[in-house]
Amino acid sequence: MSTALSRSGPVSFLRRANPLDALLAEADRALRVLSGSATAGRPYPATADEAPQTLSAQEKRHAAGLMRVNHVGEICAQALYRGQASVCREPAPRALLLNAAAEEVDHLVWCNQRLAELGSRASLLNPVWYAGSFALGVLASYAGVPRNLGFMAETEKQVEAHLESHLRTLPVQDERSRQIVEKMKEDEAQHRASAEQAGGVPLSLPVRTAMKAMSKVMTTTAYWI
Repeated sequence: MSTALSRSGPVSFLRRANPLDALLAEADRALRVLSGSATAGRPYPATADEAPQTLSAQEKRHAAGLMRVNHVGEICAQALYRGQASVCREPAPRALLLNAAAEEVDHLVWCNQRLAELGSRASLLNPVWYAGSFALGVLASYAGVPRNLGFMAETEKQVEAHLESHLRTLPVQDERSRQIVEKMKEDEAQHRASAEQAGGVPLSLPVRTAMKAMSKVMTTTAYWI
């Protein structure tokens, strides 16, 4: 804050919030997320020992494909919640979205680390997933707080279902991947419950169906690319 003198005494000038600052901050965050330089705020949940020959080459490829899908899901969730929060003016729902986004960063860092352990990589289409999800989050927020939070709850519900299916299809001996997925599923359930308790309303059947169709395209593509 700077102060200038006028005939009536000191006049204070406060720097007004610049929308460009917020835009640049979001761009910086997106770059850190997409570059893999983001850091987790919680410990890596994969604590089980892994013998070098535990997984066959085929099992490693399958586990890596599933973890790549999970990583893309966290990229999308991170962008979605940041997009929703960017235009949400209600303090409590905005804080809820930002807190969920922060935990999603943990998830994507964990998935990225597991991919490296499996000798694989993240999806090459992550910038596309991030940009599309951020735009979708902005649109969802304009529907009002109840539907905005309902969108969050439905997103988490569908993610929980995906993670549960991954737990069924991951190689039985891949305990490290399982520990990560189980912790992620626990967090997603908490996010869903928080959104519902904060006033999120169920979405219409056409919207839920469209979300599932978009998710199917994403998961199928991300498994390979």
